[in-house]
Amino acid sequence: MKILLANPRGFCAGVNMAIDCLDEVIRRFGSDVYVYHEIVHNRYVVDRFTQQGVTFVNDLSEVPEGAMLLYSAHGVSPEIRAQARERRLQTIDATCPLVTKVHLEAIKYANEGYHLLLIGHEGHDEVIGTMGEAPQSITLVEAPDDVDQLEFPEGAKIAYLTQTTLSVDEAGQVIRRLEERFPHIEHPPKEDICYATTNRQHAVTHLIDQVDLVIVLGSQNSSNSKRLKEIGESVGKPGYLIDGPHELQDEWFEGIDSVLITAGASAPEVVVQETITHLIDNYDATLEEVTTREEHVTFPLPKELRVLASEA
Repeated sequence: MKILLANPRGFCAGVNMAIDCLDEVIRRFGSDVYVYHEIVHNRYVVDRFTQQGVTFVNDLSEVPEGAMLLYSAHGVSPEIRAQARERRLQTIDATCPLVTKVHLEAIKYANEGYHLLLIGHEGHDEVIGTMGEAPQSITLVEAPDDVDQLEFPEGAKIAYLTQTTLSVDEAGQVIRRLEERFPHIEHPPKEDICYATTNRQHAVTHLIDQVDLVIVLGSQNSSNSKRLKEIGESVGKPGYLIDGPHELQDEWFEGIDSVLITAGASAPEVVVQETITHLIDNYDATLEEVTTREEHVTFPLPKELRVLASEA
């Protein structure tokens, strides 16, 4: 069996920053720290920090007053920030800068009197945070059919934003429908779907015709990882989204001569390599890595962490 290993894959700059941020907090201040929601949507990463003593919460009432709190890479709403101030929490914002960009766009358009349409998935942490910036102005749109239900007054100013981890193709379908219904709709000068999401999808699309099966390393609650699996399925190739080699099943590989392996933007490289080792050991697989695009993006640690570190 042949393995094609997609590159780029795995951690993006925002995920790297958020994980490095939490690692640095633990190093400087100890592990008695809280994180609002999962730092990133990956079981391996969350389990590693939990084992070190980090506490992940879904409600700030679970955080003792005055404690240290990190906001996850997916961002939070102004309401959560206000609650944190009320509880006198020491907050460090590990929000991905590309998510922050979307938040700032939402505020700008809302202040200018626009009706905002956010293309995204209901319930996703990023969507909740973005909608919280201007809840009276934003309507969530998940699919092209949702566009047909929209009604606005004649002459209304309308703009759209997108969740950063969407399928490029699916978002494009929604955008085309929006532009058909609302020809004067506005959008940010630069698209919101992040470079890493786009690049990982491009790699899978570029390589999918060369393989029989797609294995995506990532967790079930990772939006960008799910999109990678769906690309294979859209062209009739079986795809599986797994957290690691312990989830592989022998029947998946019956009659399979070639496998594409990739990883979502929150999946660590260690689980990729463990999966490759498993396939080599059990199926005498050979490995070829294929690079479709180069990535050189990095983000600095949050300024709050730098300030706290200088005061320590």
